[in-house]
Amino acid sequence: MELPPLATTTVGSFPRPAWLADREGTSVRFRLDDAALREAQDDATVVALHIQEQVGLDLLTDGEQRRPHFIGHVLANLEGIDVLAPRLKTVYRRRVMPRPVPRVVGPVRRREPLVVDDLRFARAHTTRPLKMAVPGPMTVVDSTYDEAYGDEAALAMDVAAALNAEILALQAAGCDVVQIDEPAMTRYHEKVAAYGARALDRCLDGVTIPTIVHLCYGYPGAGGQQHEYEYPELLALLADTRIGGYSLEFARSGYDPAVLRHCGDRLVMYGCVDPGDGPPEPLEVVLDRVRAALAYVPPERLLLAPDCGLITVTRELAEAKARRLVEAAQVLREG
Repeated sequence: MELPPLATTTVGSFPRPAWLADREGTSVRFRLDDAALREAQDDATVVALHIQEQVGLDLLTDGEQRRPHFIGHVLANLEGIDVLAPRLKTVYRRRVMPRPVPRVVGPVRRREPLVVDDLRFARAHTTRPLKMAVPGPMTVVDSTYDEAYGDEAALAMDVAAALNAEILALQAAGCDVVQIDEPAMTRYHEKVAAYGARALDRCLDGVTIPTIVHLCYGYPGAGGQQHEYEYPELLALLADTRIGGYSLEFARSGYDPAVLRHCGDRLVMYGCVDPGDGPPEPLEVVLDRVRAALAYVPPERLLLAPDCGLITVTRELAEAKARRLVEAAQVLREG
C-alpha cells in the first residue's frame, strides 16, 4: 500500500441514503428486508465509494452502509452473542441512561466472516486503498450484557481471538489498513491497564498490514465530549502493544497537539475537522491544526481525518467536510 504524505481518510461511517435507512442518533433503521435490503446496501456502498473518490480521499472505507450501528453488524455474526433479545445496560462511563445491548450467552467465537465480505465488495468497486473497521474487545465487553463469563478479562480475550481471526482474513483478502474502534478505552483507563491493552495486542497476532486504534472522545452530531480521562495516560498504557497507530480527535476537543509527542513512531490519524452539523471549518483553521500536528508527527505518518464519523450529517455536508481535508492536504503538500 502506497499512501501519500498527509493522506486523507475518514473514521469510517458515511451518511446512509434516505432510501436505505432512517437514522436515530448514530444508529439506523433499514427500510427494506432480505434481498431488497442487500441490493440497496450494495448500491449505497457504491455511492459512498464514488463520493470518496470524487472528493479525492486517499484511503477509502465502505462507508459502513451495511451496519445498523458500528458494533451490532459485527456482533450479530459472533457465536455466543444474542442480538435479538437485548438487555438494558449503562455503557461508556458518564452516560446516565441505560440502553439495550446484545447479551453474551456463551463462549464467544468467530463462526463466520464479520466484515470480510463487505471488504470484498468494496474492493471490487474501487482500486484505491481501503480501510475496514471492527469494534475492539473492550468496547465489545462494554457494549454487551454478560450472562456467561462473569469475568471481563476472559470475555475480552475471547473477543480478541475472534477479532484476530477476522483481521487475518481481512489481511488475506486485500485490506490495506484495519481500524479497531475502542471508544471504551477512553472511558476506562483502569480497565485498559488491567486487560484492555493485552486484549488489543491479542487482536494483532500475525497481522502485518497497518493497524490503527480509534480512541474516541466524542461523537458526531450535537453530543458533547464524553471522556473521563485524557490522551497521554492512555497512550502510555498502549505504548507496549503492537498497534501501528492511533486515531485521535482534536477538532472538537481543542486539545493541544503537543499530546502527539506521546505517539512515538506510530501512525497518527489526526482528527482535524469537526464532524457535527455545522459547515466545515475555514481552510485556514484546518491548516493551522495540521501545521501544529506536524511539529510532532512527520507528514508520512500523519493521516488527516474528521473527528469520529460522518453518519449524522447530510451527504452534502459529509462531502464538504471530506473535501476540506483534501484541500488542506493539497496546500501543505505543495508547500
